[in-house]
Order: sequence, then C-alpha cells, then structure tokens
Amino acid sequence: MKLLFDQNLSPRLPRQLANEFPGSIHVRTVGMRTAPDRVVWDYAKANGFVIASKDADFPRRAALLGHPPKVIWIRLGNCPTNAVTRLLQDRLGDIMALEADPNADFLELP
Repeated sequence: MKLLFDQNLSPRLPRQLANEFPGSIHVRTVGMRTAPDRVVWDYAKANGFVIASKDADFPRRAALLGHPPKVIWIRLGNCPTNAVTRLLQDRLGDIMALEADPNADFLELP
C-alpha cells in the first residue's frame, strides 16, 4: 500500500515509513503543496494511493463519494513527526485491514 501524505503532514514521512509503505509520497513531491482537496483526491484515485491526512474533509469526502481512494484520518493534533510515524507503524494491521476491506472508505486513527 502506498500513501499520499497531505500538506498538513511532514514531507519526511514517506522516507521514515518507506519500509512499511513503499512508494509513498508527499503532495509536495508532485507539486500539490497548495492544491485543493479535490485535486489531491483525484491524483490519489488516478495513481492508486491511500490519502493520509489530518484534514477532516477527506474522510467526509470518502463517506460521501466512497472509494477509491481510501483515507487514513490522523487525529493526533499538533505533534512531532515521530509521533505520526509511530502511530502508523503501531496501527499497521488496522491500515492493512482498511486496504483489504472492500466496504471500508476510511480509517480514523486517534
């Protein structure tokens, strides 16, 4: 599974999580640093990414439109990048279950 990290997450995350989520990128990498949510959504959909974001708009969009793409909603608030890295590593099983579940649109990670 490859993740597309939204602008509200650190651009260091793809490197820090390369073993768990190979092929992941940050929106900055593809010139979407200030892109609207719809553009990010369409890019993820067209390129087989799961969106990882702190933005509540993405799970709402997933609930409304369905998938693809699926969404991981990270609900940590302001925190160090390492806290996000640990969360995604610790919840790897839940994230893989999201990918495998044909009915799941998003996963909320507190």
